[in-house]
Amino acid sequence: MAWIVEALASLLLIAGGVFLFIGSLGMAHLKDFYMRLHGPTKATTLGIGFMLVASMLYFWGYEGSPDIQEILITLFLFITAPVSAHLLAKTGLHLQLRRIDVTEGKPVELRPEEVGERPVPHPDKGHG
Repeated sequence: MAWIVEALASLLLIAGGVFLFIGSLGMAHLKDFYMRLHGPTKATTLGIGFMLVASMLYFWGYEGSPDIQEILITLFLFITAPVSAHLLAKTGLHLQLRRIDVTEGKPVELRPEEVGERPVPHPDKGHG
């Protein structure tokens, strides 16, 4: 029975590594902010989730009880990653960051008061 748990944990670790690699490639090679946002929030979150599940299975198989810390980390990760990605995307829309033609369009969920006239100047640079 132990070899089955080890094999399943190994497969989950490999799948997690593949997803992490794909997420990193997306972060490095996609063209604009909105496209790059998908790499770490989708693929990388899934990769870390697979690795945490593999760790839970492995130690559950050998210690006989699940570890609450890894369950809480997984829950926290799956709750906070989409929320932070949403906030980053809304900030990018508010600052009117440039995007390529593929991601062009007017988002329907923004109200007129949520769209900025121009990006806010950096506090260290002058207002000119």
